[in-house]
Amino acid sequence: MNYEMLVLDLDGTLTNSKKEISDSTRKALIELQKRGKRVVLASGRPINGVQPLADELELSRYGGYILSFNGANITRCHDKEVIYNRTLSPEVIPAVYAITATFPGLDILTYEGENILSGIAPNPYTHREAFINKMPVVEVSDFASYLQFPVNKLLVTGEPAIAEQAMYALKKHFHTLLSIYRSEPFFLEIMPQNIDKAHSLQRLLCSLGLNEDQMICCGDGYNDVSMIEYAGLGVAMENAQSVVKDSADFITRSNDDDGILYVIEKFMK
Repeated sequence: MNYEMLVLDLDGTLTNSKKEISDSTRKALIELQKRGKRVVLASGRPINGVQPLADELELSRYGGYILSFNGANITRCHDKEVIYNRTLSPEVIPAVYAITATFPGLDILTYEGENILSGIAPNPYTHREAFINKMPVVEVSDFASYLQFPVNKLLVTGEPAIAEQAMYALKKHFHTLLSIYRSEPFFLEIMPQNIDKAHSLQRLLCSLGLNEDQMICCGDGYNDVSMIEYAGLGVAMENAQSVVKDSADFITRSNDDDGILYVIEKFMK
C-alpha cells in the first residue's frame, strides 16, 4: 500500500521518556515530508503544547497539520488557518465542574493562551500536564464563571482509581451529550459530543482527497484507539496500553527505541 499520510500521537509515541524527538526520528520525518508525504500531529494537548514539536519537524514548510484537543481543533501549519473547531457548550461546564469537585483530590483544567487554568487545586498530575506542554499553571477561583471564552476541552486530573470513578459519574450524567474518555489512567478528557481523533481525521482526509487506507496512525494511549482502528494501518507502540495493542494492526518498537523510525522504514520507504 502506498501510504500518503502519517499521523502521530505525541507523548509516549513520537517523543521519548524525556519528551524529546530523537534526532534520527526527526531527520526521517523531515525526509518523509520532502518526498511529498504528509505528517499530522494528533494530540490531546492544546495547540500551544503541540506547536514547538510541529516547528521542530518543519510542518509549516511541508504541508503538515496539527490536531489538538484530541481533534476538537485542526490547524493547517503553513498559514495557521483553523480548518475545524468544536467547543463545549457553556451550559455543561458548571455541571462538569460540580461533579468533579465531589471526588477527593481531583483537579479540573482548561487552557487560555499560554496558560493552563486549574479550577480546584493542582495535584501531581496537573503539574505533569504543565511539564508535558511547557505551560504554567494558573489557579482560578470560581472556575465555571471564569470561562467566558470558547473551550475546546476540559481535563480532569487525579489518581487513576478516582479518575475512573469520576468518568463513570460524568458519563452517567451526560450520557451522549459529551465525549468522555481517558487518555492516560490519570487524565480524563471531557470533549464535545462525538469528538475524537478518528472523527477529525476523517474530515481532514476528505478535505485533502485522501481516504483512510492511505493513512498510518501511531499511538500508545486510550485516546488513540479510535484513530488506530480507523486507519488503513493502525500502529501501537511497544509501550502502549494493552487495549491499544489489541486494537492495532502492527506493534512497533517503544518510544524510547525509535518506534516511529521503524514504522517509516518498514512501511513508507
